[in-house]
Amino acid sequence: MSVVARTHAVTAWNGRGPLGLPLLVALTLAVVSGWVMDLGHPDTNLWPLTLVGAALMIFAARGLSVRSSLLVGAVGGFSYYGIHIWWLTVYLGPVPWFGLTIAQTAFFALGFALLTLAWRWIPQLWSGPVGTLGMLPTVLASIWLLRESVSGVWPSGGFNWARLAHSQSETPLTPLVAWVGPGVFSFILAWLSAFGVVLWLEHRVSRQSRAALALAVVTALVVWPAFPTTISGHMSVAAIQGNADAGLFAQYERGDNLRDHHLVTQRIYGEQVDVVVWPENASDIDPLRDEMAAAIANEVVREMDAPLVVGTITRDGDETFNSVLLWEEDGQGGSGASDQYDKIHPVPFAEYLPARELIYPLAPELFDLVPRDYSFGTRDTVFSIDSHTAGIAICYDIVDDAIFAQMMDEGADIIFAPTNNADFGRTDQSLQQLAIARLRAVELGRSVVNISTVGTSAIITPEGKDLDRLPTYTEGYMIERVPTATHTTPAARWGKQWEWWLIALGLSALAIAGSRRHSPVRASVRDAGLLNPPGR
Repeated sequence: MSVVARTHAVTAWNGRGPLGLPLLVALTLAVVSGWVMDLGHPDTNLWPLTLVGAALMIFAARGLSVRSSLLVGAVGGFSYYGIHIWWLTVYLGPVPWFGLTIAQTAFFALGFALLTLAWRWIPQLWSGPVGTLGMLPTVLASIWLLRESVSGVWPSGGFNWARLAHSQSETPLTPLVAWVGPGVFSFILAWLSAFGVVLWLEHRVSRQSRAALALAVVTALVVWPAFPTTISGHMSVAAIQGNADAGLFAQYERGDNLRDHHLVTQRIYGEQVDVVVWPENASDIDPLRDEMAAAIANEVVREMDAPLVVGTITRDGDETFNSVLLWEEDGQGGSGASDQYDKIHPVPFAEYLPARELIYPLAPELFDLVPRDYSFGTRDTVFSIDSHTAGIAICYDIVDDAIFAQMMDEGADIIFAPTNNADFGRTDQSLQQLAIARLRAVELGRSVVNISTVGTSAIITPEGKDLDRLPTYTEGYMIERVPTATHTTPAARWGKQWEWWLIALGLSALAIAGSRRHSPVRASVRDAGLLNPPGR
């Protein structure tokens, strides 16, 4: 393409005026974008707003200098995460909330700066309408995916909460997650947001053509068929919500949590079920070391004529574990723990302090909230119950892709997700967690029994539908004939590989565009003042 032709193309791309917004406007837009993105998540669940917020956030990155983009990105990230995880302040106060929000803000700012570079470089290399509409949204979305993926695993296991995908657990787009997994699902949502912005700016294509293209893309995503689930059997499950006062600062007596779940379970003695599931920390006394707790577990198993899955804190020598036990008859007239899952990835700064010797002196009063360090479990993630294999995910495990990949490799045909939400009061934290559990059910094609000490609890089918549900802060139980499945979804088989391939594609395109931005043709166009204006 000649310099004149390329100059014309860039002029057309910039035909709306200056590439970027004034810095103050960009900062304001970033704040609003973070709030709008959060509105798409539970409990408001206005799911299209997350896409709108992401589009506004991506647009705000356009035409800034790198330094300005770091500032705007930090403001946008703080707005989004600060609102989304406000539930941390309910009992723990502002300091943990502020620390976690700042950590995620740093990732958000770095990702935002890469968005700015993509806006600057990609149209210079692929300047035609087809190239711009194809490559620019793809690179922008891959950068969004990169930021989510890295912050979700690093440091100390990362914080994989608040993905774009998590806003879409009950929408027409939800079935896509079974095909691609949550990471690529976030990419698709970011791509859709970025594509909308780029399409709006692309004046080289007629308004009618742009409208038709937008309609075609949205229609294709909405009508994409759900991956077919194949039900292999059923398991009758009783899940118990004891409404136990199980929070970190709860004023309870030793054994209160155990008593609360025991009392609710007594109301269903004699029901014909295959398993009884109690939440995380349901037994605040370890039945492996306490005769009274063991006697209650034995009673439940005997009266229900079914195994008990129960969350408790266990010890092995000097090590402490957040555990779930499978308590069942031993075949000799007695009962006991026949299997155990120890949480593989305890939550940093909640269940353990990374580098405690170095970190604790920095804020002793704050870190006294984490008085002990749970050890990292090394057991498998599944229990064998009759002819079924139940995957176990304790609380924050629900966002850990690696744990779910492991339990699928180990043959899980149903998933139990015991959790304790008592530290977050009547906030939307439990609804956010339930939304993630629902996405897992669809992603993996497995029923999920999400059972909490205080709610919200639900039994979810592989299609993402509720078989039953319990409200927060209400004692109760769910008894359902739950479908099991052994098929493998594309998401379970290839989702993570696709995620890293998309990231590699986006970074490669950005690197190529960046390396060629000083070519003679681009220098001529830049010198003519037709590319990005000076950063503000």
